[in-house]
Amino acid sequence: MGFTTLWKRFSPRQLNLAIQTFSLISIFFEGYDQGVMGGVNASPRYVTEVGIGTPDGTVTDTVHEGGIVSVYYLGCIFGCFAGGWAADRIGRVNGLFIAAFFALVGGALQAAAQSSDFMIVARVITGIGTGALTGITPVLVSEVSLARRRGSYLGYVFIANYLGISFAYWISFGLAFVNNGYADVRWRFLLAFQTFPALLLLLGVRLLPDSPRYLASVGRIDEAREVLEHVRGRYDADVKHEFMEIVACARESRKSSPIQFAKILAGRGGKPGHHLGRRAWLCLWLQIMASWTGITAVTAYSPVLLKQAGYTDLTQNGLAGGINTIGIIGTVISAQIVDRLGRRKCLLGGSFSLFAVNLIAASLYEAARTSPSKAAQYAPAAVTMLFLFNLFYAATWGTVAFLIPTEIWSSDMRAQGNGFGITGWAIGVGWTVLVNPVMFAKLESRTYFLFAFLNLLWIPIVFFFYPETANRSLESIDALFSAESPYSWSMEAAYRNHGDVLAEHRAGDTSLEEAAFDFT
Repeated sequence: MGFTTLWKRFSPRQLNLAIQTFSLISIFFEGYDQGVMGGVNASPRYVTEVGIGTPDGTVTDTVHEGGIVSVYYLGCIFGCFAGGWAADRIGRVNGLFIAAFFALVGGALQAAAQSSDFMIVARVITGIGTGALTGITPVLVSEVSLARRRGSYLGYVFIANYLGISFAYWISFGLAFVNNGYADVRWRFLLAFQTFPALLLLLGVRLLPDSPRYLASVGRIDEAREVLEHVRGRYDADVKHEFMEIVACARESRKSSPIQFAKILAGRGGKPGHHLGRRAWLCLWLQIMASWTGITAVTAYSPVLLKQAGYTDLTQNGLAGGINTIGIIGTVISAQIVDRLGRRKCLLGGSFSLFAVNLIAASLYEAARTSPSKAAQYAPAAVTMLFLFNLFYAATWGTVAFLIPTEIWSSDMRAQGNGFGITGWAIGVGWTVLVNPVMFAKLESRTYFLFAFLNLLWIPIVFFFYPETANRSLESIDALFSAESPYSWSMEAAYRNHGDVLAEHRAGDTSLEEAAFDFT
């Protein structure tokens, strides 16, 4: 028995734990790399190394600073589509292996950067790896999860996102004491640390079996059944029904070419009546909306915001780490509610909560601006709002925005389709990271009024256009998009009429029953 088949010796619990562990490592890398630049940008030696400011660490070229941070997301866009395309052809596990290689090389190059151009190239390479990891990992988790627990499984995996962000901030906090912050290790070690999870992935991810839905989509039916039985730990009526749905939909699998992505966005690609263009735009806009809730401002620029509140450098770094650590609690809450309440209620409730928090924070900062003598009195309340923002975001949008794009595509192009979601994430985060320094330089804390308005705007968009996917099998979700109308209530009506996958596909085809026989 070779290394890639050792999973067959695992118990179902051990196998599920292994899948969760490597998924956690993958998302930890994404979170760490997302949060690391906050500490890097605060390092005076980095500021002078890449030529964006003065020796005391003051950034004088905010556009250049934002450009170095955001160019990473261009690599993510390429990585999510290229990685998704590969994962739909050579498997989820092989796709993760290739992505981990790019992540490892990119992280090492960032730590060795000697100039702005060097850093930009390294950031793009890392972005390619991160885009692929972030695109493929949620797909793998969704495809091996039970329908009624799919959201919670992914929610627990995304705890690693906030663990990664928090690690980045706490390591930055500790390194700020080395030579009073004026040391190369402050930023080089921060960037080098990300190679550790990438190396773990590279060494161990091929220990996992591939997704049963991927295996079925490429005609490896017996292997798909074997993996599904092993992951579930049984082969009862429920698992048999799940497998029959997988086989039924796999028969219609049709691989797409990279050129089809442009066609899909234009509404012309894919099978007739499947409305792939609608799915693509829903994925894109969901992640763009998530980015414009204000999360990137809190994640990447919290030290700047805390400085505006009047805190010392030491307190700024400590509070910034705490703000991002609170996201872990929010993600645990998300794992508990995302399946019980559903995706729509989480998004709608999250938008309203973030609207309120942004509005209160903006009002507090505005009061401090008009009455500078009372700024110290307002500061604790303003910082509390930052903590609440991360808590509410992680409990709602933080998981759901990554979950829905993995649910609304068929197995033959789920990894590719999720690329639209990761592209939306890359565009949204890259765009906000690029303009955040400019916005805060011009508008200062009044930027929060803008974020409050945007969160209010997201409520009707979610209500009208995003259907519920919770507690529905991945195969049955296709029925939602058989509706000609893009409105959520029309999609729900289509699901009621066509949501029985076996009734739609089988129509007396006994070969499905034969494919699902109990081979124990």
